[in-house]
Amino acid sequence: MLITQITKRLKLQAIVRIPVRCKHADDHWSVIRNKKTSTGKALEHFDDFYQTVYGNTWHDIRTALLAPDRKYMALVNNFSDTEKISETLQNTGAINLRTLYYAQQKLLKPRHTRNRERRKAVVSKEETEDLTICEDQSQNQSLAQVSDSDSDDETNNGDGTPNTKQQMNLLSIADSKSEKDLDEDRIIDPNKDLVFSSLYQYIPATKLKGMEDYILESEQFDRFRDSSNLTVKVEKERKLRFPKFLNIYTYEEENDTRFKSPRKGSTGVLDYYLLDGGSILPVLALDLQAHDDVLDMCAAPGGKTLAVLQTLLPSTVVANDNKQSRTSRLQSVFDQYLNGMAFSPAQLSISLADARDITDQDVYNKILVDVPCTTDRHSLHEDDNNIFKSSRIKERLQLPELQAEILLNALKIVRPGGTVVYSTCSLSPIQNDGVVQMALKKSYEETNSTFVVRNMSASLQPLKYIFNFSKLGLKYGQVVVPSLGNNFGPMYFCKIIKVE
Repeated sequence: MLITQITKRLKLQAIVRIPVRCKHADDHWSVIRNKKTSTGKALEHFDDFYQTVYGNTWHDIRTALLAPDRKYMALVNNFSDTEKISETLQNTGAINLRTLYYAQQKLLKPRHTRNRERRKAVVSKEETEDLTICEDQSQNQSLAQVSDSDSDDETNNGDGTPNTKQQMNLLSIADSKSEKDLDEDRIIDPNKDLVFSSLYQYIPATKLKGMEDYILESEQFDRFRDSSNLTVKVEKERKLRFPKFLNIYTYEEENDTRFKSPRKGSTGVLDYYLLDGGSILPVLALDLQAHDDVLDMCAAPGGKTLAVLQTLLPSTVVANDNKQSRTSRLQSVFDQYLNGMAFSPAQLSISLADARDITDQDVYNKILVDVPCTTDRHSLHEDDNNIFKSSRIKERLQLPELQAEILLNALKIVRPGGTVVYSTCSLSPIQNDGVVQMALKKSYEETNSTFVVRNMSASLQPLKYIFNFSKLGLKYGQVVVPSLGNNFGPMYFCKIIKVE
């Protein structure tokens, strides 16, 4: 009986073929073709959003971002063989960024300004020689001339008696500025209403509910652009002070020479640190000076903190981050480049804390706020730890809120007169100017503090031959956009001064 049933079943299968669908392995070409990677999602997102922001220039920026090799700069370690390192780098054709900055600054100076400075120098030299030859005589003559000139410039009081006090009209700072110096787009106006919550929405709720592959951030950008009534007036910063001992080397535009991996010198520490060229700009924006107290709120992996230390200027530096793995990475960098020989624990320390919870009020006068962001370049090249992973959608949507809270805390704790520099490695106006706008508005509402945002465009002009600065979509900060000639960035930074 059993044999008969088996025989019938075999005959039936021979007549009727039943198709069986087999699942391919994850590495099969058909699966790979249909699978959307995190880097692919990131690219779709950027194409959708950044095309809206950067227009025709997005194609070139995109090409540079997708290039397999980025460009680096070499930060010389002052605790190794500094002169030897600099000489070696120069022999490869590398240029000291500080030297380049001051050379270009002279070339950019208007001709009439240079001529006026030469005339002043000549006049000053002649006056010094005259005073040396006949000091007493010239002093007597000058006294007589002053007496005569005072008599000539006196005005009558109406009764024939001279008025020896000249009238002077004192103007307020605002009135004393010429109209052309006023930048009406850079005035903080707390009386104007701002639809604050619109930036926190970040994406339309329907998009999140549908869990689509990428977020139409461009729709949120339109809301931000239409509702941004908060404006900031900036004091124009015309000069950038380049620390004397900060030596950074780079190659000129179109020169893709790569720096060799650093080696240990005679002191047992590595010769130089390789970092994205854009990363040095937030450090320069801090305008570090002797005896500064510096906090790097989100310090890992440590390149910017190391650059701060290489200036040899601050009295204290605190490098903070919120995870043990990240603070361990900081310690590793300091061990490789400082080896405990340069700074005492009182001068350099690592702290483990959420940047939003730091309560050291009025301790620091310089705070660097290099916040977590979409890290655009990394998102296009690495699937590991990619912010565009499906499992990290919620985290990505909350980025602007997190960034604004961190910046807000920095604005609260920095000392009056101190500087806060906010930075990201993203091209997103929401994460950049949008967050600055949110934090300034919220700070005014909660603390009544006043701030000034510095417009660094003029001071950065001598570096335009190395960095590709873009003004598209910006009101408050500056952004370096990648280009094939100098593939640095992206790097956004904004300098904020706490007035009171």
